[in-house]
Amino acid sequence: MAKTIIVSNRLPVKISQEDGKFQYKPSEGGLATGLGSIYKEGDNIWIGWPGMPVSKSDHQKEITKNLKKESMKPVFLTASEIEDFYEGFSNETLWPNFHYFNQYIVFDDEMWRAYQKVNKKFAKAIEEVLEPEDTIWIHDYQLLLLPQLLRQHAPKASIGFFLHIPFPSYESFRLLPWRRELLNGMLGADFLGFHTYDDMRHFLSSVNRLAGLGNSNGQINVDNRKVMVDALPMGIDYEKYASTAASPETLAREVRYRTSVGDQRLVLSIDRLDYSKGIPQRLKAFELFLEENEEYREKVSLLMVVVPSRDSVGKYKELKEEVDLLVGRINGKHARLNWTPIHYFYRSFPLNALSAFYRMAEVALVTPMRDGMNLVCKEFIASKLDKKGVLILSEMAGASKELSDALLINPNDIHQLVSALKKALTMPVKKQMAAMTTMQRSLQRYNIHHWVNIFMERLSFIKNEQKALETQIVDKDIRSEIKTSYDTADKRLIFLDYDGTLVGFFSDPNDSKPDKELKTILKKLTDDKRNRVVVISGRGRETLAEWLKEYHLEIIAEHGVWIKERDQEFKTLTTLSDNWKEPIQKVLDGYVDRTPGSFIEKKDYSLVWHYRKVETGLGEARTRELTSHLKYITIDRNLKVLEGNKVVEIKNSEIDKGRAAAVWLNKYPSDFVMACGDDWTDEDTFKAMPKDAYSIKVGSTSSAARYRVTDHTEIRDILKSLIN
Repeated sequence: MAKTIIVSNRLPVKISQEDGKFQYKPSEGGLATGLGSIYKEGDNIWIGWPGMPVSKSDHQKEITKNLKKESMKPVFLTASEIEDFYEGFSNETLWPNFHYFNQYIVFDDEMWRAYQKVNKKFAKAIEEVLEPEDTIWIHDYQLLLLPQLLRQHAPKASIGFFLHIPFPSYESFRLLPWRRELLNGMLGADFLGFHTYDDMRHFLSSVNRLAGLGNSNGQINVDNRKVMVDALPMGIDYEKYASTAASPETLAREVRYRTSVGDQRLVLSIDRLDYSKGIPQRLKAFELFLEENEEYREKVSLLMVVVPSRDSVGKYKELKEEVDLLVGRINGKHARLNWTPIHYFYRSFPLNALSAFYRMAEVALVTPMRDGMNLVCKEFIASKLDKKGVLILSEMAGASKELSDALLINPNDIHQLVSALKKALTMPVKKQMAAMTTMQRSLQRYNIHHWVNIFMERLSFIKNEQKALETQIVDKDIRSEIKTSYDTADKRLIFLDYDGTLVGFFSDPNDSKPDKELKTILKKLTDDKRNRVVVISGRGRETLAEWLKEYHLEIIAEHGVWIKERDQEFKTLTTLSDNWKEPIQKVLDGYVDRTPGSFIEKKDYSLVWHYRKVETGLGEARTRELTSHLKYITIDRNLKVLEGNKVVEIKNSEIDKGRAAAVWLNKYPSDFVMACGDDWTDEDTFKAMPKDAYSIKVGSTSSAARYRVTDHTEIRDILKSLIN
């Protein structure tokens, strides 16, 4: 029976050892909550590190046995692997780079090797339980290589990946020496999820510029496999936090805490110790607020919880010392006998205590310098049962894209943060409740369970798309079927792409004239009165008309701009303008100047940049740059940028081969319909064909065509079998 395998760096359990016995305590994190409904069902399983180094084999066996009862499988790591893979490469190389703190990156080959080794260790653990119909869902930056490792072992596997931290811009990501290996690792997945559209956009940009792969609507063609990328912001278990806020234990804690702090108005800050959270900046802003607004002294306190994290590591140790000094200085300067400006706790709290803090606070200060999502702000909103309270939220947190009714600030602007604090503390209750109601409604709908369901739906969708696009190789039986259908048909309609389909590719496009064999094929095909042959190409109309003038056939030129029926002149399907060509040509001229061997082909309503003669590598690099440039400057114009085989073409977007082919399909109903093409511009033709048409793709990439052949010589063989 098919199962779901969830994979993350850590298992959703905390293991500790007391008096020689292992203790197991479930994690309360958002991911553990959201995926609890999945991994505990049927034969499903969660694979990950148990959270502590376990060297003795009998201890490993005991832990493995106990975790199996909870549908978990441990991956044991040595102390040195934890140090180099987790604390090292994951958190001293990837973490600062992905959060734009590049000055903190450690570049270390030893740590990179440990990262590779541990990813392989995870792959091996998955392979031990993996069956053909299983679905694998991999989580986060510690396992970026894992999707590709699994793809090599199980090419047909259904693999999803979700990144829980930001994905950096190309300019940041390119700093990593192992950038291509990391990207290729991620592209082993079928579906890649990110919290925000920005993260998705940055990833696609890096894929385009580093891996040389373009995308269409977030879909990338990787090794003949369609990969989908999408933004799916992670939610929280809304009901859990709302019900906890109403529980007797939370209410009892709130009474105790309020008695302790008195009648102070509370501003709440909860963070893990990390430089990406902006804790020192927040403290300085609160101090400036007190200095600029004396009327709030002795009336407002900051309740700051910092959860310990890696404080033995140099950067984190320095951060802890800075936070301690700032809190001490601010309290020492402003405190009174009956008032403490900052209530500072460097420890973690149970959920009921946090819930009591959420209930007590009038303002939540969530101002990270950069954060993938940040769930604290969502937990604060869910806990506000009376709908009173104000959220001040950093624009740099992924949650800001959803919670637009919060007071959004730039965490680098200390004066804006001070102003937001005053605005929050003076906001009318009616306005607070209106904003809180809107945000609560959104979080209730887009909760953690919705996120899980949507992710699995999208993964299932792309797998079905892949299966639908898998084309069948034209074997002896299919050739026989095509031949029989052709022989018995009274009316036949045959669409043939030219370059790459009827002829091979040449360094000089002008060398692609019909050779003796092709001339014979075209003559015999067009001499048969039952045949209507349409050459459908991206080439210019003059070239096609000259090369094919001796045959009684029809032409679709420039991807559908011009059409020519038998014994008629060329005409356009729609009224087109070419006033866009001059500014675009100036851009192309610049790339020709910088790229020896490239040239521009001018057509009536399109421009083509050819790079077949360009040095290998340089042409591909320039293409990535050019297509990115063209897509940017054509975004508000009615233009389409097409990448073909060693060409980039710009044309009017309302024109494509499929629309042109539809003219013949509607005008000349036929018993036998055939379409052959080789690149993705021919996909429009294939999609326009009736279901029983014989659509044949040249090449090994995924296609909407029903059948597939290796190269143009096989197309010629098929055509020869029809006419002989």
